Amino acid sequence: MRSTSASSSPSPSSAARSARRSDWQTILSLLPYLATYKWRVVLALSCLIGAKVANLGVPIVMKRIVDSLASVQQLSALGRAENAPAIVLLGGVGMLVVAYALVRLSTSLFTELREVLFAKVTESAVRQLALKVFQHLHALSLRFHLERQTGGMSRDIERGSRGITQLISYSLYSILPTLVEVGLVLGFFVIKYEAYYAIVTFIALVVYITFTIKVTEWRTHFRRTMNDLDSRANSRAIDSLLNYETVKYFGNEAWETERYDENLKRYRSAAIKSQNSLSVLNFGQQAIIGTGLVFILWRATQGVMSGHLTLGDFVLINTFMLQLYIPLNFLGAVYRELKQSLTDMDRMFTLLDVTREVPDAAAAPALVVRGAEVRFEHVKFAYEPARTILHDVSFTIAAGTTTAVVGHSGSGKSTLARLMFRFYDLERPDGGAITIDGQDIRDVAQDSLRAAIGIVPQDTVLFNDTIYYNIAYGRPSASREEVLAAARAAHIHEFIEGLPDGYDTPVGERGLKLSGGEKQRVAIARTVLKNPPILIFDEATSALDSRSERAIQHELDQIARERTTLIIAHRLSTVVHAQQILVMDKGRIVERGTHAELLRAGGPFAQMWALQQRAAQSGADTTASGLSASSSLSAADVADQ
Repeated sequence: MRSTSASSSPSPSSAARSARRSDWQTILSLLPYLATYKWRVVLALSCLIGAKVANLGVPIVMKRIVDSLASVQQLSALGRAENAPAIVLLGGVGMLVVAYALVRLSTSLFTELREVLFAKVTESAVRQLALKVFQHLHALSLRFHLERQTGGMSRDIERGSRGITQLISYSLYSILPTLVEVGLVLGFFVIKYEAYYAIVTFIALVVYITFTIKVTEWRTHFRRTMNDLDSRANSRAIDSLLNYETVKYFGNEAWETERYDENLKRYRSAAIKSQNSLSVLNFGQQAIIGTGLVFILWRATQGVMSGHLTLGDFVLINTFMLQLYIPLNFLGAVYRELKQSLTDMDRMFTLLDVTREVPDAAAAPALVVRGAEVRFEHVKFAYEPARTILHDVSFTIAAGTTTAVVGHSGSGKSTLARLMFRFYDLERPDGGAITIDGQDIRDVAQDSLRAAIGIVPQDTVLFNDTIYYNIAYGRPSASREEVLAAARAAHIHEFIEGLPDGYDTPVGERGLKLSGGEKQRVAIARTVLKNPPILIFDEATSALDSRSERAIQHELDQIARERTTLIIAHRLSTVVHAQQILVMDKGRIVERGTHAELLRAGGPFAQMWALQQRAAQSGADTTASGLSASSSLSAADVADQ
């Protein structure tokens, strides 16, 4: 969606959820991340084959040992060559025992080399993909993040990253080695013995794999349901904990617990069904393995009794079958986990498939700021097609001047700031245009645009880190002296110095350890540190008491001097100095002029001014909407008193 008419199309997130890729598509999407280390992959596969060839030699050497010992026993029983057993034991059998140990050691050596070689490939693929998803999520529009629950999305990324590790691990360490070993064993049976053993083994494997795949496919929807319910329960839990104070205000702990438990009950039901179906799968697999083993060993027993096979051959055939069926038994679990990993990876790759709603144009140039003149030209915008927010809004903020926008709540004031930051794009050509020094902001690189604009938002959200980190976030490369200077400009330095840990004081989740006024002053300091040519103050002092507001207002005026400034305000007393004041109502500019001009006009601005003046005289704190005068103090005023 790209505003107005474009918003009638399905949202990006819903479109991504509706399109599910196949397992092969998911695997192919992963291959480019492995190709970076293709020579490591080749060496690892070579070690894999070497390990399986060595593993094939283990039962072959054991057969020779058994046959040699049987010959020794036979010679002893016949009383021939009394010293023969000792000679053979010290000679041939002893060498075979040493060879047996070396072959087993070679199997372990090749296996460990394979893991050493492939560890970097696996971890690098996980890192690259997780980083790409993280970058892509930051590149997506505000609309996408408003529609998604962060808790569920974070679980998708977490499970997807884990799924990559599991997919590579199961494929390289379980499935591929088993397939190589099956091929080697079947070939050995055909060449050394008779085709019967290979045919029975192959039939048993086909039946086993077919049964496993069919039943696992049947079980997959149980696991997918478990994932969905797990994400939903996690999202609700995180949402509830983030709104801890709201829950306490309304005493809804029991209600939140009931909502969370509702999802846990559904998860339990899906988990029970999944476990029951797992029991069916395991029993069926064992029945197939047992049947195949009976046919193989019965044929081998007949061969030994008829003299066609030696006791060593019987041991060899039995060992080969065990070497095949033991990993095959595990292969069932591996396939289930593999399917789960593919499902988890699909959810993460689906996030990568979400189209950027506000993309940069191809080879978009950086914004060149000369005087920082901002111009809105016939701007029309709607978040949803049924409700237009802005109607033909046109105004100019001359370079180095201050323009204030006032009006009722919901009149579209904050939308102006969002459009300037390109959180949404205007529809071409009906949506109008926003230009900075004559450059359409849709045609320039977004990072350069946002680097030129600083904002102090009404709702300040801080990182769960120290006060210093949150101020320095405005310009991470700034020196400590510059950070402290920005804090002084925002009149918060003395407060911070008075804390036990000073600038190293943690602010807590979303900055909840600070009061509203303290958070807003941190936001002001952060913007001061950024030092951009264009400033937006969106109710920058709304959380401050009157005394603090007067103190900071002077600093804001100094900061805004010689900068292009847009002030969005409810308190009209904070915008009297603006060179231009715009009064908005229902998405339209209904008045414009200086403070004195608007008072003389006697229009909506004059009415709001008179109402706020009366409220100030009566000691009340009202909002600039002028619709309702409240006699209650704000949270910040109460805290300061």
